[in-house]
Amino acid sequence: MSFQGQCRDSISIPKKPRPFLILILLSLFTVTASAGPREQAKRMHDRIAGVPPGTQILAQMVTEIETNGDPLAAAMIATEHPDFYNVTLKNWATPWTNEEMTPFAPLNDYSATVIGMVRDDVPFNQLLSADILYIGSNAPAYSNSNNDHYEAMETLGLNLKNELQQTTQSSVTGLPPEGTAGVITTRAAARAFFIDGTNRAMFRFTMLNHLCKDLELIKDPTRASDRIRQDATRSPGGDSRVWFNNCLGCHAGMAPLAQAYAYYNYEYTDDPETGLLSYTRDSVQPKYLINSSVFKDGYVTTNDDWDNYWREGPNSVLGWDPNLPGSGAGAKSMGEELANSHAFAECQVSKAFQAVCLRPPVDSADRTRIAEITSSFKTDYNMKRVFAEAAVYCAGD
Repeated sequence: MSFQGQCRDSISIPKKPRPFLILILLSLFTVTASAGPREQAKRMHDRIAGVPPGTQILAQMVTEIETNGDPLAAAMIATEHPDFYNVTLKNWATPWTNEEMTPFAPLNDYSATVIGMVRDDVPFNQLLSADILYIGSNAPAYSNSNNDHYEAMETLGLNLKNELQQTTQSSVTGLPPEGTAGVITTRAAARAFFIDGTNRAMFRFTMLNHLCKDLELIKDPTRASDRIRQDATRSPGGDSRVWFNNCLGCHAGMAPLAQAYAYYNYEYTDDPETGLLSYTRDSVQPKYLINSSVFKDGYVTTNDDWDNYWREGPNSVLGWDPNLPGSGAGAKSMGEELANSHAFAECQVSKAFQAVCLRPPVDSADRTRIAEITSSFKTDYNMKRVFAEAAVYCAGD
């Protein structure tokens, strides 16, 4: 047998595609490429609510697209479906409420407040600073020491679009208005990030969840180290080079910002699940002063004053608002600093894009559209419209 014959015997050579297969593939491509208003409307509804639209809703969406030439208005109709709130938004927000970053966690005051703010078009740059809370109207009373109120809403299968009622943290939880800071001062956030430790976790996960930046990505060893606390060793493992090359870049910028959380702690006795947020106005929590002998020349926290050292240097690219002072006291004003940055706006848009497009941005067209939606978002911080704009774009996928 010739070499050519041996090759044909040992290698599977594909046959020419049959004509009817070509016709099927071409017809599928044609259907996708020429999707009309009805198909576009259905795709948008599927992406936003996760379920097909009813006949009447579909007809309304088709009218907006076909007759009025307004696909965004059609997408906004889809945001009225209950599953946009009970499923899409709940799954979107829940990973921010726990260190595991899993969506498989119960509804809580953090995720419910996010859902309510989106429903009511509350400017989303208030997420980290407002005196705001959403509770249910047909569930056991809200408690500062457990999550039964929100878990009952899920168990009962209540429609969150109709169930959630806006109120203030200061009227329900006992926090003074100046001690409230949006979702940061919800019980769920305290349970996840103010528990034990030294409150650095709250800062790290706030950056990760709301600016899409983990500390490793933004470390800057050129910032001054004068606000780094005494409990941080300057020679990990006895080697100061590790500190200067790896640790300093994160701590230098984080420490003066995380000082805003100096009056907060999550208090519990035997069971962390039955604890509550503690706020000691004008009194630094003991956790900020532990391990003072590790580096005695380190910074001693005496109040909740904060400064943003990252307004200068490489992290100025995060787009800090020039109309804000870049310093202040407490979690509320520090939340305003973070939530008015360009990085915050871009992060929310990117996460909404992935939620409705079911994929991260992959090419220049995606990135350009995200930039356009981000620019629009920063005019009024309407998060609901962001989901609708992303769905319009991805309806052609």
